[in-house]
Amino acid sequence: MSKAIKTIFFDVGNTLLFPNRTHILKPIGNRDVPLEHWHAIERDTKPKFDDIVEHGGPADHGFWYMFYERLLKDLEINDEEIHASLVDATRVSANWCDMRPGTCEALQRIGKRYQMGIISNADGKVGDVLQRCGIAACVRSITDSGVIGWEKPHPAIFEAALRTMNVKPADSLYVGDVYSVDYLGATRAGMQAILFDVSGAYRRKNLPRVESLEELEKRLL
Repeated sequence: MSKAIKTIFFDVGNTLLFPNRTHILKPIGNRDVPLEHWHAIERDTKPKFDDIVEHGGPADHGFWYMFYERLLKDLEINDEEIHASLVDATRVSANWCDMRPGTCEALQRIGKRYQMGIISNADGKVGDVLQRCGIAACVRSITDSGVIGWEKPHPAIFEAALRTMNVKPADSLYVGDVYSVDYLGATRAGMQAILFDVSGAYRRKNLPRVESLEELEKRLL
């Protein structure tokens, strides 16, 4: 990290919580989608999506449109209704309820050294999901795009979150999984940033990245 950090803000999706694939993928019936296949599509889709966003294209939900387009192609399913239902299901915060083992404990350890908050592109209900998953108490503020009306990578959502904690951008770190939305959004708002890259989409990029909260703890030390 380039400067001492006082506050850490986390993304939610693909960072603290992950999609309940069993529920979201119901429209494709009993077709098996192994986690490695899911991650392989992420690795292929994220660079293409980043390029679109960096050239002024739509952010966040546009990724899932591209993601499921590729998934259905791999499964040889040509059905626009199924594609739309998959994208819609992924936009529902309640469907992001899978949590990696040790998440709560890692957040509690990090919280002993840093104040923490959430910045998420969501449907206004991400706080309820964090509460049900038992990690809402680990953070001091939750900034949900569905509540404030601005989505990452727009600087307004980062600025709103910083105000809730009364902290300076340069003293804050943002942890999220998409380069064009999370990393660029945060750094352009003056914050430090690191990618939470579980799928390994950015392994070959010269970017600060971790693949787990435990690895983040080590980087912070």
